Amino acid sequence: MKLTARIVGTAVGPLAQAIDARWLMAYAAALGETDGRYFDTRGSLVAHPLFPVCYEWPAAVAARERTIPPEIYARVVHATHDLTLHRAPRAGETLRTTARIVGAVQRAPGAFTLTRIESCDASGEPVSVTDYGALYRGVALEGAAAALAPQIDEAPAPAAPLPGVGEVAVAANLAHVYTECARIWNPIHTDLAVARAAGLPGLILHGTATLALSVSRALAACGADAARVRRVRCRFAGMVPMPAVLEVRARRTDRTLLFDTACAGVTVVSRGAIDLL
Repeated sequence: MKLTARIVGTAVGPLAQAIDARWLMAYAAALGETDGRYFDTRGSLVAHPLFPVCYEWPAAVAARERTIPPEIYARVVHATHDLTLHRAPRAGETLRTTARIVGAVQRAPGAFTLTRIESCDASGEPVSVTDYGALYRGVALEGAAAALAPQIDEAPAPAAPLPGVGEVAVAANLAHVYTECARIWNPIHTDLAVARAAGLPGLILHGTATLALSVSRALAACGADAARVRRVRCRFAGMVPMPAVLEVRARRTDRTLLFDTACAGVTVVSRGAIDLL
């Protein structure tokens, strides 16, 4: 299978997304959060740091449908994630989101693409920016010389193993709960027939859910305030079946939390970093 490098530069949007309190609270609830600030509708409702993945999803899907043939998209894995929060999204506002393919390169396992997803408020001020890395397994990139080399600003690998900070139980139905609460629909996470047809052994948890659960555990263990998160980066290194137990490891250094996550002894999130105000 082949993917043309001419997709680089393709853009969609802006797409409008209304943010409401119900959505913010549902996302936090799907992650098992109990901090009252995630559910306080008296004017101080806090958005989970990973909530931007929810309103970014329609633009990401539109970009995929414009550039990636369905038979190739079935081979995709979420490879890297880099979210910058200029400020937290707020209930009652409408955000406008664009997605642009900013890079493509051939890697040994397949074609790697980087999509930049930018969201701004009604006044045009930036709210969040995500660089979303996708790897299309077994796919060759045609015309690679014309592609832009993806600019990936990864966190450095920890100089020493990170200490364990806790476990997170992943229920057998978590992908279904996360799908509905996040409003993110990808059938490999909830439709067993589709997952098997894609070559998976069964349903797997969303990468963004694995990341969000890891961020929650690392913040709580390190005594960091979710409202002060301004950037989250990671590599995805493996799949999470359901049910499962995530083993989160983390260390705080000044205003940065380094973290990684394993499942059944296998690393599934690596080079994680959370930057705080």
